Amino acid sequence: MRIPISSLSADALRSIIEAFVLREGTDYGHQDHDLEAKCAAVRRQLEAGEAEIDFDPGSESVDIRIHDAQ
Repeated sequence: MRIPISSLSADALRSIIEAFVLREGTDYGHQDHDLEAKCAAVRRQLEAGEAEIDFDPGSESVDIRIHDAQ
């Protein structure tokens, strides 16, 4: 189930984004980026519709899904 970012508090959105960027295996290219830069990049993708927040009722978990560029 897609969760619109407008339905989340600023703190909840920040927590979801931080959990996503801190997850091992998240790739940001060949340059090192600090947490703030990574969070800002994901937030921009969410705001632009290039990514979405999904809630899985079965596992009661939240994830961010980045849309593949076609």
